Amino acid sequence: MNGAVPDALGQSDVFLDFQQSLGQAARVDRSVLVIGERGSGKELAASRLHYLSRRWNEPFVALNCAALPPGLIESELFGHEGGSFTGANGRRIGRFEEAHGGTLFLDEIGLIPIEVQEKILRTVEYGTFQRVGSSRTIEVDVRIVGATNQDLPELCDQGRFKRDLLDRLSFEVLFIPPLRVRRDDILLLAEHFASQMARELGRSIVPRFSDDVKNQLLQHSWPGNIRELKNTVERGVYRETGNLIHHMVLNPFFNPWKESQPSQAESSLSHDAESQDVLTWPRDLKKACRDLEMRWLDEALMEAEGHQGKAANLLGLSYDQFRGIFRKRENMNPELSKENSE
Repeated sequence: MNGAVPDALGQSDVFLDFQQSLGQAARVDRSVLVIGERGSGKELAASRLHYLSRRWNEPFVALNCAALPPGLIESELFGHEGGSFTGANGRRIGRFEEAHGGTLFLDEIGLIPIEVQEKILRTVEYGTFQRVGSSRTIEVDVRIVGATNQDLPELCDQGRFKRDLLDRLSFEVLFIPPLRVRRDDILLLAEHFASQMARELGRSIVPRFSDDVKNQLLQHSWPGNIRELKNTVERGVYRETGNLIHHMVLNPFFNPWKESQPSQAESSLSHDAESQDVLTWPRDLKKACRDLEMRWLDEALMEAEGHQGKAANLLGLSYDQFRGIFRKRENMNPELSKENSE
């Protein structure tokens, strides 16, 4: 980013209040926790904290703790000496050393194993640590910004996060407002993402949104927040060949053929038909129809809990028609007639 403050677009009161709180926290050289839902821009907030701080000209190093197996997080953070474990072929410096003088951003901090949290706590308290497999003490000056969408105090109660570390990291706790409470920012952000996508596609004109699409964007709850909005708008721009977007696909997993999928009864019939296909000719059509008739009769009775009038309605038959089929069923199976008489 070359020392530039990252873009943060928004004009809603709640967003501007958050940016003011972020700017105040940036000026105080203490650890900060950023809490926000998925896709709400936690890394963007962390980078703004860095570039608005006195450390702006030093490294900003990020580590997504969710992207690493728990056994590798310690080595990734603190580095290791060659031969300290299987696969450690040489010395490697960790993220703490890379971030010396600057900011270390730990995304999904709640996923860090408890034993690694202990080492982070000592590093925060004393400014020193040792690489994995080494006894040499290394001094570092690092500001930690942690981010999560989890309830860290609750994790402490469950024994999954160290209370002492939480106390050290929570000098300030900033809650990013979700997009659903930033209604005034939705169209502004959508136009920004549309412009970026049009430029990426080499188009000279940025498509506009129809009134219906604007209403779609404003009424959606955006559970995936800014990331979801960005994907939705970019998808709409690349699919639209004209200069006006008339339709926006909010759910990319919508199956247009779902309504044409067979019902359970139709699937059963299809299965029977497929089973019949493997038989040789001649085939007994009368028996197949009779078997289907009896099976549907049984299923209707089961659904109606034995009430014959309700079962007749389920099958679209009059009561007399139903009784005719029912008697035929009893004649085919005398045991059923005997049970009914009892």
